[in-house]
Amino acid sequence: MSAIQAGGDTLRIGIDVGGTKIAGVLLAEAADGDARPKLLAERSIPARPGAEQLVDDVVSVVEALTKDAPAAAGIATIGIGTPGMVDAATGAVENIANLDIVRVELGGEVARRTGVPTRVENDVNAAALGAAAMLPPTDGAGDKGTVVFLNLGTGLAAGVIRGGELDHGYSNNVGEIGHVPVEPHRWPCACGQRGCLETAASGGAATRLWPQDDPPMPAIIAKVGNPAAPDHAQAAETLDTIVSAIADAIDIAATAIDPRSIIIGGGMAKTGRPLLDCITTELRRREETSRFVASLRLPDRLSLTDPDQPVGAIGAALAGRGAI
Repeated sequence: MSAIQAGGDTLRIGIDVGGTKIAGVLLAEAADGDARPKLLAERSIPARPGAEQLVDDVVSVVEALTKDAPAAAGIATIGIGTPGMVDAATGAVENIANLDIVRVELGGEVARRTGVPTRVENDVNAAALGAAAMLPPTDGAGDKGTVVFLNLGTGLAAGVIRGGELDHGYSNNVGEIGHVPVEPHRWPCACGQRGCLETAASGGAATRLWPQDDPPMPAIIAKVGNPAAPDHAQAAETLDTIVSAIADAIDIAATAIDPRSIIIGGGMAKTGRPLLDCITTELRRREETSRFVASLRLPDRLSLTDPDQPVGAIGAALAGRGAI
């Protein structure tokens, strides 16, 4: 598989490792880097537990996507986005809990078996790259400015994109906004602290606070909109707790990073427009009592990921650029 360009575009493969499936995309990236990448093909297979199985499954998806490439074109790089503790320098990953993996030399093994340079990235960072890449340019030069991707998944974390590139920070912990301990209920967090934002502002928190419905957020919002519902008051209190914590995370991201765009993704984002409306209402309420908050114009910076776009795999493909 040689690194050949097709029609002036560079072909890259991105793999998104999830707890239930391994999803991949074949991407064509324009040489000028300004246009949105073109999605040429998608493939996915069920995920299986175990390190050897993960490598086999990733290679299987890569091979399938390679067959989808235009004739005489080769793959320049492979990028993989995965949960767990990622060493981007070596491609090793530790503690992928959902797949029962303690350690796997994922990048090295995939590169060895495919012959294609491979880079492994944290899944939230990969999704941030993908979500930012699919934004429309904000000026004639294609610059999208600094972008924060706020992942409302099992936990809460953010990916930060500056100038089209990931900001990893000094110790690879930039964006761990879920562990800012300011949530007033002071619930214990898995990290060992109390009051971390992710104990309220995450899909895992929503499930814990509202276990009677799956997924919880659409049901909570629907019950808040129905004053006659027998559990209306409980739903209203729960929604206020969750949305207030999300708004706190947005406030922190805005003042600490000052991004042009804040994109909300992760499992909770599948709630769609009703969730965005709840968050916007809370941000507008805060504007009423703070001239400073009003000056930030946070609702104008806010958007949701498109549920039809595989942003994790797209971003993984773009992260693969660092493999060369």
